[in-house]
Amino acid sequence: MGRLNLILMIAVLASGIYMVRSAYDARRLFTELDRSQTEGRRLDADFQKLMADRQAQATNLRVEQVARERLKMRPITPSITYNPDAPALMASAPRSSRPQAQGAAR
Repeated sequence: MGRLNLILMIAVLASGIYMVRSAYDARRLFTELDRSQTEGRRLDADFQKLMADRQAQATNLRVEQVARERLKMRPITPSITYNPDAPALMASAPRSSRPQAQGAAR
């Protein structure tokens, strides 16, 4: 009888230790899941913010502003337009607005 009690006591202790270990693992996994979900929500919010910033940067007004300020571009006008395929127009243009060839004599 004493031997059976000892075996049952060891079985109860082993099952108790296993149950405590599984509860610990479940809590640890739940905490990890919660952290991952929180990180996922944060990353989703960052993604939405970046998409809004990207859309704001791609507006026509923003592109035009960057072209003017950084690239020093300006709107095209007929007075600064040069068409090399139209020599007849060049002959009728005033001399001051004609582009000068390098090394050309006046």
